[in-house]
Amino acid sequence: MIVNYTFGRVDVGGRAFTSDIIVYPDGRVDDSWWRKSGHGLCAGDIAELIESGPEVIVAGSGSPGLMVPVPELERELAEKGIDFECLPTAEAVARYNALRAEKKVGACLHLTC
Repeated sequence: MIVNYTFGRVDVGGRAFTSDIIVYPDGRVDDSWWRKSGHGLCAGDIAELIESGPEVIVAGSGSPGLMVPVPELERELAEKGIDFECLPTAEAVARYNALRAEKKVGACLHLTC
């Protein structure tokens, strides 16, 4: 469970992170995540998350929502049977927590802008 999010920090499973993270459906956290093109999000940026077999991926687009998925990302995920939601990070955290009890969900969270 993601316990708390504030600008630049997120608490997951009793650990605090200050860099962008990926949360896998099994609860594993990767805190070395970075996107190839700054504030763009493409399938290559979350390839390992996609391969982990989530039913849903929730993307946190930053506090004001500056990280934007490339147009083809949602289509690529849909072709793999993965639902995708992109929300400002505070909303994404709440959505992730709501979904995790009923679905196999992963998240990629941009913590700042």
